[in-house]
Amino acid sequence: MLVEPSAHGSDISARPRVAGGRVHDDAPDTAADFAHLAALPDGPERDAVRDRLTEAWLPMAHRIAGKFRNRGESLEDLRQVAALGLVKAIDRYEPGRGAFESYAVPTITGEIKRHFRDRMWALRVPRRVQEVRNKVRIARRDLADSPGGSAPSVAEIAAHTGLTEEEVNAGLEAIESFSTLSLDAEMSSSDDGFSLADTLGTCEEAYDVVIDREAAKEGLRRLPERERAILYMRFFEDMTQSRIAECLGISQMHVSRLISRCCARVRHEVLDPQPGPEDRGDNGRAG
Repeated sequence: MLVEPSAHGSDISARPRVAGGRVHDDAPDTAADFAHLAALPDGPERDAVRDRLTEAWLPMAHRIAGKFRNRGESLEDLRQVAALGLVKAIDRYEPGRGAFESYAVPTITGEIKRHFRDRMWALRVPRRVQEVRNKVRIARRDLADSPGGSAPSVAEIAAHTGLTEEEVNAGLEAIESFSTLSLDAEMSSSDDGFSLADTLGTCEEAYDVVIDREAAKEGLRRLPERERAILYMRFFEDMTQSRIAECLGISQMHVSRLISRCCARVRHEVLDPQPGPEDRGDNGRAG
C-alpha cells in the first residue's frame, strides 16, 4: 500500500534516531511498532501497524529516491518505486537482526536500480554490459572533473577502471543505448525533411529473382529439349499455351500438362536436391 505522509506520520518521523553515529531526521524510532508487527497475525490490526510504519519511514524512501533524479525518470515515479521497496523491506524485516534502516536502505536502493535496469533501457542489454556501463560512466565523470581534466580517452578510462579497452568501448556503446532516436527524427537542420528512416535499406526484390533463377538453372538443364523449349516460349517469350501448341503441332491441353509437370519437377529438385555423382563419391555407379 503506497501512502503519503500524514500528520500522524510527520509526528512520528520528527523523532530522530541515532544510527551509526549519524542523526537522520527521517529515521523515526519505530522499534516498538516493529516488535508489535512481528507478533501480530494477518488481519486488520497488522495492516494498520504496517501502514503506520510505512507512513513513518516514507520520508527516508523519498530521500533515497531523490538521489536518482535527473536520470531520465520523473521524481514522482522514483518515489513510487522507492515506496514499493519500503513496503517490501517492512514485510521482510526481522527486528532481532539489526536496525531497520540498515536493512531498508539497500532494499529500497536495489528496487530503484532494478527499475532503471528493467524499465528504462530503450534497448535491452545484458546485466554484465550494464555494470560495465556504470563503471565507464563514473570513471569518465571522475576523470573529467579532476584538476586539469578533459574528456578522457578509451585508454585512460580503461586504466582508471581496470577494464580492457574492448570492455570500455562496449560500455560507451551501452550509454548510448539508454535512449533511442525516432526514425522520423531529422538528420540535419535543412528543410529537405531527411530523416533517419531515409537512411535504412529496404528489401530488393530483384535479389530474390536472381536467387530463384540460379536455384532452378540445374533443373532446367536436365529437362528434355522440347520441355525446355516450351518453358522458354511460355515464360520468356510470353506466348500463350494455344500459340505454343500451334508451333509444336500438339494440343493446348498437352502443353498445359507439360508445363505443370516440368515446373513441378524443377521445383522438387530445388527443394529436395539429390546428391550428384561427385557428392556420392561413387562416380554415379550403383553398388
